[in-house]
Amino acid sequence: MKVYADNAATTYLSKTARDKFIECLDNFNGNPNSLHSDGQRTQEVLDEAREIVAGCINAAKTNEIYFTSGGSEADNQALLSAARGLSKKGKKHLITLNIEHHAILHTMAKLEKEGFEVTYLAPESNGIVDPQKVADAIREDTALVSVMFANNEMGAIQPIPEIGKICKEKGVLFHTDAVQAAGHLPIDVQAMNIDMLSMSGHKFHGPKGCGVFYARNGIRLVNVIEGGAQERGKRAGTVNVPAIRAMAEALKEACDNMEPNMTRVAALRDRLINGLKDIPYSQLNGDPVKRLPGNVNWSFEGVEGESLLLHLDMYGIECSSGSACTSESLDPSHVLLGMGVPIEAAHGSLRFSLDIDNTEEQIDYIIEKVHYVIDYYRSMSPYWEDLQTGKRQHCVPEHWEA
Repeated sequence: MKVYADNAATTYLSKTARDKFIECLDNFNGNPNSLHSDGQRTQEVLDEAREIVAGCINAAKTNEIYFTSGGSEADNQALLSAARGLSKKGKKHLITLNIEHHAILHTMAKLEKEGFEVTYLAPESNGIVDPQKVADAIREDTALVSVMFANNEMGAIQPIPEIGKICKEKGVLFHTDAVQAAGHLPIDVQAMNIDMLSMSGHKFHGPKGCGVFYARNGIRLVNVIEGGAQERGKRAGTVNVPAIRAMAEALKEACDNMEPNMTRVAALRDRLINGLKDIPYSQLNGDPVKRLPGNVNWSFEGVEGESLLLHLDMYGIECSSGSACTSESLDPSHVLLGMGVPIEAAHGSLRFSLDIDNTEEQIDYIIEKVHYVIDYYRSMSPYWEDLQTGKRQHCVPEHWEA
């Protein structure tokens, strides 16, 4: 059986998005920045995409939507714009979480080298930050708070409305990396007081290499890419209209069907959680309730996640041992360590990210094979033998309960 359970890394392109992509390739091949008829017809398609995306997140105006190459570029533009724009007013302090995507963390490190000060907040043991921690960290010279909407590795959903309200009351810009949330969770940038937001098309069945940067009107943006007047002079490069229009179509389809999709996928997620929780000395990472509908991140003591991953792949089960962006690293997940998961357990973690194409039969197959490979590797592990004989102490409870 083939089971694709790595949708947090990328989703397959939907038929709706594919059809729209091909339609644009066949009929709208002009450069939207050209003044001739072909170019202006293509510009209308681009404007339509901008309107669709703005509607999906309740942006006040369509000109608050900028199209990018993906979430990482949008994250970079958000952080660099806030930091460099407000540093002229003496605001050189930034706040984020220690479990953010590396597009945020590496950009923050870059800004630290430029003289900015960054406060890295740790979440609670369930992966969710206490909004009061954010409030307490804000200072007179704070320029920006950046907290991801939902974590890409262990799925915890952050209290975005509460943090947005705090930032608005204190006059601080608020950015959220919504790459994992867009199309899967309701987003209202106005009601949630979100000033800037990032998303990526291939996380909700759109094409790769295409994303969105939302920035509330009035925020001065700096250019990450120079060289042209595209995207109102804020993002140079000939616009990839077929991918953008397909991405907008995928987002609309996801948002239009969000409630039934969330219900169905969450049921599959809970079925998988219930099927794994009888494995001794293992645990679910992240809040069991306030998590993405399709995310199951599980740690198994006494085994290596990479070994489990490769063995499961032999059975046709495709999952991950963390973020795809760090898949070549042998270091344990900074996300799990950042929320207090012991390093031994972090090394033995797997992430299953489910979607509407998965079935109950596939979930039961995953459960069956995970039980088998855990028993297989533990039976050969000297480390596991030391745990069983008491030479080492267990770092995970024998039985996990929500």
